Amino acid sequence: MAAFLNDRVRLRFDGETIVRGSFALAACAAGGLALSSLLSLSCLCVFVAGACWVWVFTLMNVSVQLATPRWVLARALSIYQTATAGGFAAGSWFWGTVAEHQGTSNTLLFTAVALVGGILIGIRYPIPRQNELNLNPFNHWTPPPLSLDLKPTSGPIIIQVEYTIHEENVPQFLRVMHERRRIRLRDGASNWILTRSLEEPERWTMSYQLPTWVEYVRHNQRMTQADAAVGQHILALHAGPEPPVVRRMIERHTDWTSAYSERTPVSEIP
Repeated sequence: MAAFLNDRVRLRFDGETIVRGSFALAACAAGGLALSSLLSLSCLCVFVAGACWVWVFTLMNVSVQLATPRWVLARALSIYQTATAGGFAAGSWFWGTVAEHQGTSNTLLFTAVALVGGILIGIRYPIPRQNELNLNPFNHWTPPPLSLDLKPTSGPIIIQVEYTIHEENVPQFLRVMHERRRIRLRDGASNWILTRSLEEPERWTMSYQLPTWVEYVRHNQRMTQADAAVGQHILALHAGPEPPVVRRMIERHTDWTSAYSERTPVSEIP
């Protein structure tokens, strides 16, 4: 019955309302089952609890998929399924142990209290709305032309982007760059830093590092529509006459004699 009504429920209520309502109904069902001495009432309580389980579980499955960028969806689902299966196993062991020592009725009452606690947690950490972020791929980035013949495994690759920001826009710029930092690190970058020139205070430089060239390409291909909106916000704050200067560099060690013979032509050093 819950499966048949699932679409209607999701069309009428948002995700957070469904979860909180299901937790509340499940808590009432658990409490009623603990105090019930009638078979008909007990069956009704189990029916309600089962319906709530179906609604919440299907909603979580959908929410995980809609709240995850496509490039990392398979890994996110695997972690989610692992956590779910682990929760079933841990919950079965925990509540079974409680029932063994406290009895079935008391355990069901404890369960009702735990479900109410879940509602309170949901108030602090609500489920993200499905229309908050556009996580579809941006697909507008193309690899830049290179003067060096790099291999896919060449690296590390260091990226520097210079911005010109007027003083009155600095607070807003810092807030947006905080989000930019989160996006870059999420997509695989490391050593992200933001610096300000001492001689020219309006010049800001964002830099980060990728281990190889192919990782840099993948890093940019992971950009979503929501990520691109953050980038557009930063460009709107840029005050220079030209677009921000982007420098792509590869790290090279000065002590290269151990890896190359003195007779190796410089042109053959990648």
